[in-house]
Amino acid sequence: MQIQQHISLRPYTTFGIEAMAENFTAFSTTDELGKAIEIAANRPHIILGGGSNILFTKDVEGFVFRNEIKKIAVVQEDEEHVYVQAGAGENWHSFVEHCIKNGFAGIENLSLIPGTVGASPMQNIGAYGVEIKDVFHSLEAFSTDEKKLYTFSAKDCEFGYRESIFKRRYKNKFVIVSVCYKLSKKPRFHLEYGGLRQQLEAMKIHELSIKAVSEAVIAIRTKKLPDPKKIGNAGSFFKNPVIDGLRYKALKEKYDSMPAFPANDGSNRTKVPAAWLIEQCGWKGFRKGDAGCHREQALVLVNYGRAKGSEILQLANDIIASVKEKFGIMLEKEVNVM
Repeated sequence: MQIQQHISLRPYTTFGIEAMAENFTAFSTTDELGKAIEIAANRPHIILGGGSNILFTKDVEGFVFRNEIKKIAVVQEDEEHVYVQAGAGENWHSFVEHCIKNGFAGIENLSLIPGTVGASPMQNIGAYGVEIKDVFHSLEAFSTDEKKLYTFSAKDCEFGYRESIFKRRYKNKFVIVSVCYKLSKKPRFHLEYGGLRQQLEAMKIHELSIKAVSEAVIAIRTKKLPDPKKIGNAGSFFKNPVIDGLRYKALKEKYDSMPAFPANDGSNRTKVPAAWLIEQCGWKGFRKGDAGCHREQALVLVNYGRAKGSEILQLANDIIASVKEKFGIMLEKEVNVM
């Protein structure tokens, strides 16, 4: 393990924002992670995975440690399920492809989401009617204070909408090193969201399979979302806001075309698409310099080349202010700003 000084973080994030790390190294084992934490001592440090959910607005003092722990293994199975453990540094989409190839069902709707396995429970990633909490079994996380491993169950993780305990109470306290998923041998298809059923029909899929569902998801995402390799972005920059039923009813009377769907959190609250709110405020396709709001998906902020992190953040704050002024709804950033 070699510590490098003054390293550009531009290649390590999907936003492609220029920022310098005072010290940088990668770790591929828990022992190396422990040594890295010891080296950092009391200096600030951050853990970087796929860099798909982070926006750097300035250079990083202290240490940046990149998680490159990789492995995929079946650790248990029964008649209906297979339990697959993956290292936190594994590329998420590659892991999905591995599971599809082996007939493990449950995460095909989460195809082509950028990032690593370790980020999946941290953010409770979700798409097209499926969230990580639906297939999660357990994870191993390294305590940066106690320098030892702990196992977390789904209950321990306190999953919420794009939330977990690792983004709140245990933020910067634990490093996820592996995740175990409970996947199915017999698929149960989720086709009710985001035009997925229509896409399958357009592709003339006659025999439904997890591979076909994955291909449909990839086709939709490719059409709607910019490729980070071509245009810097971190996917959805904002969460879809959740509001109470009475508030939604009042807004619906004023804005008849306002879409919504149930929050599915045990309440009567309603989730409103942030993209629709942003588009109604005129931001879709907006560009100032190299910072912009994507022309096909208003939920995605983009770096067209040399935008500064501060410029992307300013755009995000301007969007938040305009949505608050027009609808009285406060958007929340999904991307971590540093």
